[in-house]
Amino acid sequence: MGVSPRVFPPRKRRPSAGAFISPKLSGRKLVQSLYVLSQEISSLKPPEFLLKRNSVFIIRKAKLLAVLFEELLGNRVSAFSSSSLLCFEEMYIVLQRMKMLIEDCWNGSRMWLLLQIEMVANSFREVTMNLSTLLDILRLKELELSQDVEDVAVLIRKQCSSRSKSFSLDPRDGDLRLKVLTMLDEIKREIVPDHSKLNLIFQSLGLRDALSCREEIESLEAEIQNQNDQKSKHLIVALIGLVRYSKCVLFGESSQKSDAIRLRRKKSASEANVPADFRCPISLELMKDPVVVATGQTYDRESINVWIESGHNTCPKTGQTLAHTNLIPNSSLKNLIAMWCREQRIPFEYESSNEKVNGVITNKAALEATKMTASFLVNKLSTSQSVQAANDIVYELRVLAKSDSDSRACIAEAGAIPLLGRYLGSDVGSDLPNLQINAVTTILNLSILEANKTRIMETDDTLNGVIEVLRSGATWEAKGNAAATIFSLSGVHAHRKRLGRKTRVIMGLMDLAKNGPTSSKRDALVAILNLAGDRETVARLVEGGIVEMISEVVNVLPEVSVTILEAVVRRGGLAATAQAYNLIKKLGFLLREGSDTTRESAAATLVTICRRGGSAMVSELAVMPGIERIIWELLETGTSRARRKAATILRVLRRWAAGLDVCTSSVISTTTMSSSTVLLPS
Repeated sequence: MGVSPRVFPPRKRRPSAGAFISPKLSGRKLVQSLYVLSQEISSLKPPEFLLKRNSVFIIRKAKLLAVLFEELLGNRVSAFSSSSLLCFEEMYIVLQRMKMLIEDCWNGSRMWLLLQIEMVANSFREVTMNLSTLLDILRLKELELSQDVEDVAVLIRKQCSSRSKSFSLDPRDGDLRLKVLTMLDEIKREIVPDHSKLNLIFQSLGLRDALSCREEIESLEAEIQNQNDQKSKHLIVALIGLVRYSKCVLFGESSQKSDAIRLRRKKSASEANVPADFRCPISLELMKDPVVVATGQTYDRESINVWIESGHNTCPKTGQTLAHTNLIPNSSLKNLIAMWCREQRIPFEYESSNEKVNGVITNKAALEATKMTASFLVNKLSTSQSVQAANDIVYELRVLAKSDSDSRACIAEAGAIPLLGRYLGSDVGSDLPNLQINAVTTILNLSILEANKTRIMETDDTLNGVIEVLRSGATWEAKGNAAATIFSLSGVHAHRKRLGRKTRVIMGLMDLAKNGPTSSKRDALVAILNLAGDRETVARLVEGGIVEMISEVVNVLPEVSVTILEAVVRRGGLAATAQAYNLIKKLGFLLREGSDTTRESAAATLVTICRRGGSAMVSELAVMPGIERIIWELLETGTSRARRKAATILRVLRRWAAGLDVCTSSVISTTTMSSSTVLLPS
């Protein structure tokens, strides 16, 4: 008979024994606390699958101890001896440890508990032995107990003493542990596991459907953050690979609907109040892999890589030239972010831990399990007969592609990219919108891996399918994820030029930026920003009406809008400047009301407009009410780059007022952009 799935909180790191010591209590209050604690243990349900025998033994002893403490409370003993009080204090610590042991058998990952079962079982033996010792030194005659209760205390002591001496691991638990380790070894040697043996293991652990397996994977992912030892982390990642593979071959794909219901119980980073120090200064999103650049500033690796690959050699936050482009991992901050995510119940992507030492992969079991899972799903997708079945498989690939780089590589190597292209057409979107969303999102997740960007670009049907979704996707979500895919692919310079030559890409992004909801607008704008790094593409953007489009969306997403305008004006010449004529007032307003990043980009854009457009543009700026006061405020409160640009604007306005040439090179100098807003594919 199966059991209903349960959602378990991640196992918490066990505190030291000293953490259990409460403030000094009077003898009676201490006994009251012991009575309550023993009742709490008595009410616990023994785990059904692992260490059941040990847990049952402790629960029974707690029930008997409750009788002892209840009698002590009823006796109205005036005072306890110091030795008795010391015994009770130590007993409180032992009972707390007993309670935590049983809760640990319920909470967290069953697979990890199984592999640690000898250590945990030894902890059961230790607390049993400690309880026996305390009862042995407790002077029962001083407690004025009835003979029956005194006999109960003696019985508990004898049973604990006997159990601690003759303690042995339950043979069934030990045998199950050996089977799992053997299975991992077979996978490491590229031997496909016997499905009947897999099923027996998972049934024994109570993992009897896709949902319970998904929850087990999440528990293992949370357990990684509890580990300091690299070997333990590698073993947990291998277990995750085993559970993923087993879930697919034994129970099929997860139901997207059930996953959606389950995930509502979790927070996302966007719903939580993310501390400012945990956000990337470029993307403003929660950092998953924080790194430090040469200036000492910290950014998310994905964001700063895109910034550097786009040709910038400055620090986005400070504007300083980078002495080098080496990225140093900020491990301390990453650990803090991981701990915060675990406390907030926010998923946090873990490292694959598939490292190479002397050319040999140290976690081959995890890698081979991932390969087997990807191959199984891709083969199943290639023979899928129904649209609904294909949707379930593609959704499973989407989840797998989001997990880590090894999974993205294995899915692509198994041949998924051409197959996914089949489900991007408008006919699919009209029949089953979720299938189109899942397919384009899977491609988006795959594109995070550098090698996969080239694979996607070289698969014409898939690339054209992504562009078709961008232009005519069934939902805004599908269009937004197609735009995010374009952004990801354009991180490579050669791909950026090729995508920028496609009119359908330009028009699709422009339409989405103008007409989509805010989240989709942002996806489109950051893709446009990336494409604007190529001068030829800027000309096409200008022809397509980029400046007019920016004027429509600048009030909704000012930071990225103004940064795009800055890039376009810098690379577009007078044609762009002439069209920017009507934006000067909006830029002046943003100088006063925008964020630091927006004010900085607005000031830089105005400098370029004045340089390219000459006196006509300067005169439009000069007649704005209060413009000099706004510039002076920026000189006092802006970033270092914003202050430099504000000073340049002020000199230009004064030369214009004096009737002098405003375009003298000594007055206006060009500098590189100092910040942009970048979308991390999700």
